[in-house]
Amino acid sequence: MKKLYGRIDGIKISALKEIENLYKEKIHVDEIVSVDIAKQISKLSALIKRQIGLLIDRNGNIEFIIIGTNQQIMIPDLSGYRGSKGRLRGLRCVHTHLKKDERLSEDDLTDLALLRLDLMCAITIDSEGEPSGVYTAHIIPDENAKPPYSISKKGGVDILSNNCSSLISSIESELAKKNKKASKEKKSELAILISVTSKNKYDANRSIEELADLAKTADVEILDKIYQHRKKPDPKTLMGKGKINEIAIKALHKGATMLIFDQELNPSQISALSDSMEIKVIDRTQLILDVFASRAQTKEGKIQVALAQQKYLLPRLIVQKSSAFSRLAGGIGGRGPGETKLEVDRRRARDHINKLEKELKKVQKNRARQRAKREKNNIPVISIVGYTNAGKSTLLNTLTQSRVVSEDKLFATLDPTSRRLRFPREREVIITDTVGFIQDLPKDLKVAFRATLEELESADILLHVVDISNPSYENHIESVNNILEELKLDNIPQVLALNKADLLDIENVSHIEQNLNGVRICAKKRDSLKSLYDILDKKIDILS
Repeated sequence: MKKLYGRIDGIKISALKEIENLYKEKIHVDEIVSVDIAKQISKLSALIKRQIGLLIDRNGNIEFIIIGTNQQIMIPDLSGYRGSKGRLRGLRCVHTHLKKDERLSEDDLTDLALLRLDLMCAITIDSEGEPSGVYTAHIIPDENAKPPYSISKKGGVDILSNNCSSLISSIESELAKKNKKASKEKKSELAILISVTSKNKYDANRSIEELADLAKTADVEILDKIYQHRKKPDPKTLMGKGKINEIAIKALHKGATMLIFDQELNPSQISALSDSMEIKVIDRTQLILDVFASRAQTKEGKIQVALAQQKYLLPRLIVQKSSAFSRLAGGIGGRGPGETKLEVDRRRARDHINKLEKELKKVQKNRARQRAKREKNNIPVISIVGYTNAGKSTLLNTLTQSRVVSEDKLFATLDPTSRRLRFPREREVIITDTVGFIQDLPKDLKVAFRATLEELESADILLHVVDISNPSYENHIESVNNILEELKLDNIPQVLALNKADLLDIENVSHIEQNLNGVRICAKKRDSLKSLYDILDKKIDILS
């Protein structure tokens, strides 16, 4: 016999046996529930003065019997009944309400949406313990519907015999069509981007657009962007129940495989969100780490990214069942004698971090030797810095006639590249391309990439490349300068190269050039770099 779910204390054994016997009942597939069973649970509910709920599968089997309080039922873990992507759960919920005219509650509708139930049904009870009315609700397969579910008016018990199987089939058919269309020929993840912030709308939109660029770089297909302004985020889930409900239904309609938050989430928030919506949840930091992992080419770059990932993962190992870390956890896992799986996971993560840090120290020593050699030869060093995708690698290629990888993607360059550059007066310098910066660059990433960023410490000049065709170029300059200040590199002389000047009108470029005290360039065109050569040459003269 299957067990009862919920609290059974204080209920007579005879009543519990009657409730338990409901598991033996079989319901016709076309019925929501039989009238006889509706009468039975109404009588028993009135007797024990608590709500009783049934979760029924599409074959008419009662899979769960739940005993609640006088106000609600608590639906148990349904992970074993997880439907396929974009489908409903395959279970309908029928439960009692003790008050004669009590409609479906907010909790009922939230469960319908978040658990993707086939149907939610409440049977009200009169003073004699008889069913007095029926309310039903189901999800509407239209992402623009508000509210996103259909709620019936009060009906009699006769509506319990309505053909619910055809209704569920039609809902699933519509959802399947939408999801098939959304995922056709798509092999990448399908994501909804979410921003919950107190920032003004302009800054919030700018940030979520940058998140979209990061997602595209990670080969993620963006289905939608959701923005919510909140003065104070919910400490547990960032958002309120209503917004979570809305996102869960939107994810179902669109066939999303993951949610990406523009804000950094703590471990409990990731757990609460992924558990409540049963979808992979990651934050901005994890997405940046994922992008870095996909772009790292050299052993050094891979070590630095792996270290940042492990440091990010370690405090989040308290999250047990979440799928949010599937791309980061790698081979971590297994059970050791006398240790829980969580303890083993943490110990292995710490061991991995220690190993990576030792390898990184070797990288730092090697780089220090290279820098010492350059300093001995007294060759000036120019390091190219700037916001990600500003055109740094393109500029290096044009200046030195090299073929460093250059793409219109964020973080195309992770591994520093050095080239020799000869000035017209036969002066030779080393010019180095470094990893691009971004706002809210994860702390662990800055620490891990210290070996790379140390290259900047030996620079005589920082060539700060700015994409002035980007409307947020001033914010990008500020972000880069803030990071340089954090790294205590703000005392190194800077030359501001205003890239993509050819994409703006001359008057606008002249204004920006004068305002920022920079030099206009087009990184792709060698003939546009003469003024930049002259400024760099003069700077080196001053330093010599």
